[in-house]
Amino acid sequence: MDWEERIDAVWAEASGEMVGDEVIARIDAIAAERGPGDARAEFERAGARDSAGREAEAVELYRRALELGLDDEHRPQAVIQLASSLRNLGEYDEALALLHRERELSAGGVYGDAVAVVEALVHASAGRPAKGLSVAILALVPHLPRYHRSMTAYAHDIADADT
Repeated sequence: MDWEERIDAVWAEASGEMVGDEVIARIDAIAAERGPGDARAEFERAGARDSAGREAEAVELYRRALELGLDDEHRPQAVIQLASSLRNLGEYDEALALLHRERELSAGGVYGDAVAVVEALVHASAGRPAKGLSVAILALVPHLPRYHRSMTAYAHDIADADT
């Protein structure tokens, strides 16, 4: 198996379970094959810690992976996961800044709805549930068969209800 397949195999075996030290060790061992300067390896190490509830450790590794430069498939994932970890740590402003930048970078990309979902969660966690609901509704509007105009208007109307 190649590197990617071995990483995928570890994640597949861990599916549905709380990630612990064993999964982290396995991911770290595979990641080490690429060395400390590899963005993708750092991303996988971050994800293992994130899945184990070690958000503070994951945040530093996600940042390093992004600094090293991830491809267009993994960069949005890293930003989403980093923002989610920051949300869990109460760093709402930084999480939102990352998500807004990613939305601009990958406008129309496959992770656009995931960015919106995490943004909605950040707003809700920050005590702005109406703003979070507004973001979620706006993300759903393009998927609706009808009612685009009215749902967009409703979403904008409730956005400021938290103030």
